[in-house]
Amino acid sequence: MAALIVAYRRYKVAESIAALERVNAQLEQIQVYDEQFTAAAAQIDDEKAAIRLAGVRAMAGLADYWPEHRQACVDVLCAYLRMPHSPNRSQGAPPEDRLKFDSARDVHDTVLRIITSHLRPGAEVSWRGLDFDFTGVALDDGDFSGVGFAGGEVSFGGAEFSGGQVSFNGAEFSGGEVSFGGAKFSSGQVSFAGAEFSGGEVSFNGAEFSGGEVSFGGAEFSSGEVGFAGAEFSGGKVGFAGAEFSGGRVDFRRAKFSGSEVGFRRAKFSGGEVSFGRTQFSDERAGLGFAGFSGAEFSDGEISFSGAEFSGSQVGFGGGTFSGAQVGFGGAEFSAGKVSFADAMFSRGEVNYRGARFTGGEVSFGFAAFAGGEISFSGARFAGGEVSFGFAAFAGGQLSFNDAEFSGGLVDFRSARFSGARISFVLAKFPGGRVSFLLTKFSGGQASFNGAKFSGALVDFSGTRFSGGLVDFFTAEFSGGLVSFDGAQFTSPVSFLLARFSGGQVDFSKVADWSQHPNFDGGGTQPSGVRLPTGSGTSGASEGPTSAGS
Repeated sequence: MAALIVAYRRYKVAESIAALERVNAQLEQIQVYDEQFTAAAAQIDDEKAAIRLAGVRAMAGLADYWPEHRQACVDVLCAYLRMPHSPNRSQGAPPEDRLKFDSARDVHDTVLRIITSHLRPGAEVSWRGLDFDFTGVALDDGDFSGVGFAGGEVSFGGAEFSGGQVSFNGAEFSGGEVSFGGAKFSSGQVSFAGAEFSGGEVSFNGAEFSGGEVSFGGAEFSSGEVGFAGAEFSGGKVGFAGAEFSGGRVDFRRAKFSGSEVGFRRAKFSGGEVSFGRTQFSDERAGLGFAGFSGAEFSDGEISFSGAEFSGSQVGFGGGTFSGAQVGFGGAEFSAGKVSFADAMFSRGEVNYRGARFTGGEVSFGFAAFAGGEISFSGARFAGGEVSFGFAAFAGGQLSFNDAEFSGGLVDFRSARFSGARISFVLAKFPGGRVSFLLTKFSGGQASFNGAKFSGALVDFSGTRFSGGLVDFFTAEFSGGLVSFDGAQFTSPVSFLLARFSGGQVDFSKVADWSQHPNFDGGGTQPSGVRLPTGSGTSGASEGPTSAGS
């Protein structure tokens, strides 16, 4: 028994000695690493480029073998990138200055290559999840293609992109935060083509775009956020051509467009949100200041321009397909510029201008096709500008101007075709301005002015054909203005039941076809201010045109 106890004690002593030796070895290794770290940092600070390059490689190797202090090693490498390059190479500089610049550039590029190689798939030692501080770095070249940001913080805040190409093509953003906040893009290209955003955040908030190009062509957004809030676009381009949005958010809130182009050409929106809330579009120069969604597909998700200010620039949805999704201009102000849905197709979803104010500019749905969905201008105020549906085809869906107020400007349905759909001006107010249905064709659907108040303005149905559907002025009030049906053809009813006429004029005196008479107050009596064709045969009608108030 005593022998067993002695043996056990010897075993425990040996085990303790081995543990102590391991600790001592670790302490010695840490001391070695610490000495290597100090030596490498000193080399990186050396005046000679060759010694700096050796220090960079030594620091990168130390980061691979010293995981406990890997972040500190990476911080030193990033700090070198933040150092200003001097002297700057310029045309006519002395050869020795150009040589120094080229040498410094070689070290700079080597640091970038080392960092990005550790962020790509297949790296022997991965640096994903670490923080990278590139704040204020001057970048005119850099290859971040295929890198992965799965966590940590990466900052390009205040960086200057003044030329060359910086590529994030095919990069994966699945977590963490990448910031370009306050960065300046004056020339060159930054590309996120084919990048995947499945989490995390990429921020360009407060960035300045005075030139160059930033591209997200073909990128996939399934979650996460890309932010341009408060950014200023006075030149250059930001492109999302062919990008796919199935989730996440792209945020341009409070951005300023006095030039530049933001393009979502042929992008696909099946989810997520793109917001231009309270954005300012102020450029009036032809072709500048443009947000384009031409040919884009909207099957779900939301595009918001709520509260935006349009005093110039253009927003284009031409040729877009709306089979879902919501596009909102609620509370927006239009004093100049143009928003176009020309040739767009609407089968579902909603475009919303509720509460918007129009004092100038143009909104166009020319040649658009409506098979479903809803376009709403309810509560909008029209004091100027133009909203046009010229040559549009309405086979379904709903267009609403309920409770809108028309004191100026033009709403134009010239040559539109209504074979379905419902157009509603319920409780709208017409103290001024003009609504035109010139040469429009109604073969189905309904145009309703229930409870509308006409105290001024012109509502023009000249040359319109009513071969189906219903045009309804039920309980409308006419105290001024003119509703004209010159040259119109009636083979379907127009109803004025319970309408009140105390002024203004409703003119049928020059209709082209009167086979279907309008309906007044249930008894067929011709109200004051309504002019009917000579010999119309309507009960109570005069034999000749009746002037307003007769």
